Amino acid sequence: MSGGDVGGRVLVAGIGNIFLGDDAFGVEVVRRLRDDVLPARVDVSDYGIRGMHLAYDLLDGRHDVLVLVDALPLEEPPGTLAVLRVDLDDPGWTLRPTDVLEAPAADGHGMDPESVLRLLRSLGGSVDRVLVVGCRPAVLDERMGLSPPVAGAIDEAVRTVVGIAREEAERLSAATRSTAEREVAADA
Repeated sequence: MSGGDVGGRVLVAGIGNIFLGDDAFGVEVVRRLRDDVLPARVDVSDYGIRGMHLAYDLLDGRHDVLVLVDALPLEEPPGTLAVLRVDLDDPGWTLRPTDVLEAPAADGHGMDPESVLRLLRSLGGSVDRVLVVGCRPAVLDERMGLSPPVAGAIDEAVRTVVGIAREEAERLSAATRSTAEREVAADA
């Protein structure tokens, strides 16, 4: 649904569990994003552990771009950030480490980004572009608060997400302008 009447928006979705240490990374980044001025086409939401809710929200087709922010099992030191582009049309895509063979069952109280995206696809939904801004966690134990390496990565993560959101909103605006110009030319 590129540039349609309902689409043309970017959703920045923070996911994670604030009671599991560094799993709160996405939630904290989104909390801090609320202080930034973002383009009108950008929606920011803290989904926490409500991954199923996120999948159902994406079914309405309002968003062409999804930017997920979450702790990810990167093979890098804790606090390392990565931006991954997910091609939902590639049958072999995965965000899981190689030692995790099966996806966890859909759970209304917590789903990883891959489970959310796979649920969305199984429900017949899609989003044109998916980017994941992830951070390698240090601690996923039952506790509140981020570890020092992950807390130290928050400001850079916020800057990264703001940059991506602005770039994607501009890309969508340009596509909308181009479509409108073609329609005007066709009517002339």
